[in-house]
Parts: sequence; C-alpha cells; structure tokens
Amino acid sequence: MEDKLIDLVAWTSQDFLRGPIRAIILRFSGLGSTDMKAGGDPMELEWSDLGGLVVQPFHEPWAWMNPPTQRFVDELVDALILRHQLPPGTPVIATGGSMGGHGALVYSRYSRHRVTACLALWPVCDTVFHYNERVDLPRTMHHAFGSYGDIEPALLRHSPLHLAADMPKIPYLIVHGEQDKAVSKAAHSDKFVATMHAMGRQVEYLELAKLGHGGPMDYRTYRRIVDFVLEMLTAATENRAHPS
Repeated sequence: MEDKLIDLVAWTSQDFLRGPIRAIILRFSGLGSTDMKAGGDPMELEWSDLGGLVVQPFHEPWAWMNPPTQRFVDELVDALILRHQLPPGTPVIATGGSMGGHGALVYSRYSRHRVTACLALWPVCDTVFHYNERVDLPRTMHHAFGSYGDIEPALLRHSPLHLAADMPKIPYLIVHGEQDKAVSKAAHSDKFVATMHAMGRQVEYLELAKLGHGGPMDYRTYRRIVDFVLEMLTAATENRAHPS
C-alpha cells in the first residue's frame, strides 16, 4: 500500500502523538459501520499521549474479519511502519467492539504482524451461534464469506471460541454486559473466556450487570479499558529496552 493511500483508507492519531510511537493500536468497527472517523476521542488521545498510534481502518461494513480484510489490515500496518520508520516487529494492539471485538480477536489469531494484546468489548465469540442469533445477521456473513451456500466451515475458521486453542499467548481484556440483547454474554464471552482460561491464556474478564450492547458504561469500566492499553504501551517500551 502506498503511503499516500493511508489517509484515504484509515484514520490515524499521528497528529496527536507526543513522543515516539510505542505500538500501533488498531480499532475495528462494529457491524454496518460506514463511519470515516475524523478526530480522536478522549480514550484515543490518552493512548496517543503515551505513544500509541491509534488507527481505525475503513474496512468493509460487513467484514467479519474475512481473509480480504485481514490482508487489507496487514498491508495498512506495513504502510504505517514504513511511513513512521518503525522497527520490524513493532507491537500491534487489536481492539474493537461487537463485530469489531470479534475482528480484534480473529485478527490476533491470523495477522502476520506481532499482535501483543487484545481488547474486545462485547465481542461476537461464537460465529456459528451468532449466525442464527438475529435475523439481520445471515446476509452479512454470506456476503463476507462470498457464498450463498454452506458457510459453516468459514464461520468456524473465524469463530474465536472455535479458535481458542490457536489464539496467541498474549494479554486479553474482555468486557461484556448482562443486559446485552444483541450479542448474548452467556453464548459468547462467558464460553470464550472459560475456554481460554482452561487453556491457560491470560484473560481479564469484566462482567457488568447493568451494561447493554455498548452502554451505559460506568467510569470504572471506562478507566480499566483505557488503563489496559496504557499498560500494554508501557510493556512495549520495556520489552524494547530489555529484549529477551
């Protein structure tokens, strides 16, 4: 991807950075989003202050982190590394909510870049179950995986719950609310986190009684989300200073 294309296919926080870039923070959008982000929110500005280059790829609204989306994001990260003259192996932190949370998890599994942490908010974790969870979903998945017929094999390859054994050994923060009517906490995050814990993965799980699909969020939860990424940025700097 040419450098001049970056600003046409993604929003980045490069204008808000203070000091050297410690990591690239990818923020994946939810289902149906066509937003072309134009500015940073308080969370992103705080991450940028500590050297996080926040990036929102303008991926396809029904992407489901399919192979073309994975390639697109990988090429975008390549271009950012070249633009900012970052060293090979620069840490990547994957984040997102709902389909974006699913995307953060699946990208952590399949990316050819070094994903060092994953933040997934109210994520879709069982794509096979989710296919029938709402009437609006099957069309999006058939579109994403390019088939009118049986797409269950593709769903399994892009289902974090079914990928648990192959997920990288990195820190994860999962946030999900009991009041979520769009993506069932019990069917998705509860099962995924339990499976990941059984496999010895480092997963922090915030279970929130009053939270629906994305809100309302209390300040303590917001603060933990921000601090999780800040901790990963600090760890990236320490690892670079003292490589194993």
